[in-house]
Amino acid sequence: MEYLRLESVPGTRIDVRRSARARRLSLRVSNLDGRVTLTMPAGMNLRAARDFAEKKAEWIASAVERRPCPMLVDVGVEIPVEGEMHMVVAGADATARLADGAIEAPAGFAAPAVMALLKELARERLVSAAKRHSRAVGRDFRRLTLKDTRSRWGSCSEKGNLMFSWRLVLAPPSVLDYVAAHEVTHLRHMDHSRAFWDMVRAICPECQASRDWLRREGAGLHRYRFSPGD
Repeated sequence: MEYLRLESVPGTRIDVRRSARARRLSLRVSNLDGRVTLTMPAGMNLRAARDFAEKKAEWIASAVERRPCPMLVDVGVEIPVEGEMHMVVAGADATARLADGAIEAPAGFAAPAVMALLKELARERLVSAAKRHSRAVGRDFRRLTLKDTRSRWGSCSEKGNLMFSWRLVLAPPSVLDYVAAHEVTHLRHMDHSRAFWDMVRAICPECQASRDWLRREGAGLHRYRFSPGD
């Protein structure tokens, strides 16, 4: 992997990715880990990439500074559940549970207990939404699994298996519902054709607002960490 370091952006490494499909230079700063990636046409000279990065140095520094700061979940930390902030407080039980505007969790074991609760809630909400939307499109799904994916919020395989990020339960319910509708619609249309989007809008009329929310706020759902190594 090639990389650049700029004196104008100290402490920041820029990973360089050569792509045969790229027609121009482009920069991306990950909201998840702050990694800066410069994509360039395969045959371009690295000097041109450095010159481009130097011209964008102010933008790079600003984007790195703006990214959400990681937050380790523990007692005393607030975390969203279905779009509403909940304070994690010490509870008497060995498992976490939702209380009035709070999550009661065992002190010293709060993070894994909260994560287990969130996964349980996510499965319940997503199974319900997927079943409802599958009835609407007239196709059944085979299996639904949850993962902590960072590149996508959901997927649908050609065999009819659905996968979702359990972090969707942190977002407003309408956002989770949209992602469920999106992936279930792939049971009928394994593409993003006009017919696909017409069906998504038919079963989820507010889909555009949820798409906009994910573009604007989605990366922030990954700021919550459940172990120091996350």
